[in-house]
Amino acid sequence: MSTNAAFAPPPDARTYRLRTARGEFAVVDSPVADGAASKGVVLMLPGFTGSKEDFTLLHEPLGARGYRTVAVDGRGQYESDGPEHDEAAYAQTELARDVLAQVAALGARVHLVGHSLGGQIARAAVLLDHTPFVSLTLMSSGPARISTSQQQRVRLLRDALDTMTMAEVWKVIQAMGPPEEVGGPAAGPGDPERLRSRWLGTRPAQLVATGRQLCTEPDRVAELAATPPPCHVLSGAYDDTWPVPLLDEMAVRLGARRTVIAGAEHSPNTDRPLPTARALADFWDDVRSRPRPDGA
Repeated sequence: MSTNAAFAPPPDARTYRLRTARGEFAVVDSPVADGAASKGVVLMLPGFTGSKEDFTLLHEPLGARGYRTVAVDGRGQYESDGPEHDEAAYAQTELARDVLAQVAALGARVHLVGHSLGGQIARAAVLLDHTPFVSLTLMSSGPARISTSQQQRVRLLRDALDTMTMAEVWKVIQAMGPPEEVGGPAAGPGDPERLRSRWLGTRPAQLVATGRQLCTEPDRVAELAATPPPCHVLSGAYDDTWPVPLLDEMAVRLGARRTVIAGAEHSPNTDRPLPTARALADFWDDVRSRPRPDGA
């Protein structure tokens, strides 16, 4: 979880519930900046314990480059509804189908961005049906399960959720400090009370089910490489969740563009938003200039 989430949306952004064939999802929808030529639509999926607010600092610089950006809370995340205790509702395939429904509701093909867990959900959506996607960016999201140290942290969280309330677990998290995939006390621009509210709004079953996915995800890089959408692997210069050399190797296997954001760790979207936005828009501009492959 990024503890640098910015909860105040940009001035021109709309916050609303996107109605889809699979339910409603809370979104922040930011338009193309006045005077900029419209180049496309971007859908951004947050990571484990995260939310749409993790992308707040990207909206304005991407809008200035001509991209409408839509950040979404997935099923059971923060302000999107989901069952409290039914883990089956959060199976990866179900979450991937939610993404396809969100794109259909937006009414346009999109550049898809997934941060961490969101990257693996994004990958699953592309593997279900690649046709709605112009491109895929995997942001700090690796080829398979998370590192051993992060697996241990996620398992501790899942064990705590078996016996404690969300409010009780939040107190424990604050005492533990801010591990990348579990979250911790607020730092930087993050509002401590809003971070707590986000945590309390997330459904326990969503955390348990997606935490298990992070610890067991198989390597599906070869499957993804066989799909048409161009890929971009973007990360910070340090990442304990998926080590940077592993992300380098994944990019080679995908034939993907590779970007490393200096001075950033697991959340370049909040650590270094301006160079991250620049790298994203440069990639999408390059994709726009390419001939569209058959079947894309």
